[in-house]
Amino acid sequence: MKAIICYLSYSGNTEEVAELLKRQLEENDYQVDMYTIGFGTIPDLSIYDKLFFGTFTWDRGSTPDEMKDFVREIGYKPNNVYVFGSGDTQFGGDELFCGAVDKLVKFYSCSYKGLKVEQSPRGSQEKIVTKWLEGVIENEESKNIRTQKS
Repeated sequence: MKAIICYLSYSGNTEEVAELLKRQLEENDYQVDMYTIGFGTIPDLSIYDKLFFGTFTWDRGSTPDEMKDFVREIGYKPNNVYVFGSGDTQFGGDELFCGAVDKLVKFYSCSYKGLKVEQSPRGSQEKIVTKWLEGVIENEESKNIRTQKS
């Protein structure tokens, strides 16, 4: 299986989540490429089995402009997108926490919930990332089984 992790990070928190996901995917025998949004040409996403899009949340629940530009530049809505992001509840509470993740999950009609990490994925947050990725992999496997039975 082949995956790409495309992420946008200013403070480094979303990048840390991306790196953790990369390690864990590789432990599950995935070939993983990384792309930092806003740096260079967007890779051909059609060659990947899974697309992981990561972003932080900006300005009271908003999606950063660079992420919006990335989505626009893709030019289509892949059906194999999984969204993750970092945020901070002190800026708007639970209602606005990782709002960009919620918006991207809805936009891409993702088959699995988005991953929301409070600031850095270190410590207990790492378990949240691991559990989410396990769910993504199980979700994909169950989709494949349903498709084979059809």
